[in-house]
Amino acid sequence: MQAVFQQQPERVERLFFTPERRREAAPFCAVLGRAHKPFREVGADELAKIAGTVLHGGIVALARPKPVLDFDPGTTAVPLLLVLDGVSNPHNFGAIVRTAAFFGLDRVVISGHPAQAGPSAAAHRVAEGGLEFVTVYRAANLPAALKRLRPRYRVVGTALGKGGALAALPRDKPLALVLGNEEQGLEDATLAACDQVVMLAGSGAVQSLNVAATAAILIHDLAKTR
Repeated sequence: MQAVFQQQPERVERLFFTPERRREAAPFCAVLGRAHKPFREVGADELAKIAGTVLHGGIVALARPKPVLDFDPGTTAVPLLLVLDGVSNPHNFGAIVRTAAFFGLDRVVISGHPAQAGPSAAAHRVAEGGLEFVTVYRAANLPAALKRLRPRYRVVGTALGKGGALAALPRDKPLALVLGNEEQGLEDATLAACDQVVMLAGSGAVQSLNVAATAAILIHDLAKTR
């Protein structure tokens, strides 16, 4: 909520809040008032209907979404580019974007995979403002886009049970880190378009980590060394 008002308040069209959140809502109401946009105090039940969930925190803004932009592999390289191929759970997507924003990554590329989650209402809730600081791009044909990235990036895929250690990655180029679907992982064509594949080695007590947890570990380790 606060992030969208800080970054792009013009996207907010209206605001609803419960009596208990009147004080917190007051600065936002002032912004909307100056823009001649509506805001209203409502009961918790009505707010749940407006939000589509009871997990609304007592204040809900209706805002125009940020556009998902077409990805151009020829754009200026960044030290660490995060790429998601078929991450289907919006909560995972939101958690990954929150981690990216925390570590200063300002863009995330999502694939044209039919299961791929995007910046939905659920993702926004979990991202806790992160989607206001991260631009989302879509690569409809991800393997082709990754191949075009390879002259300027080291494209690194992730896989369960196969791949090298993160510490062994050469750091001669910016990195593009590719994470896959929660169940099937990366598509074969996506893996084939990567320069290298890495994995996180665990104790073996459980088979794997949630993709959002994996992303957090990898982003932390890679971002601090870029």
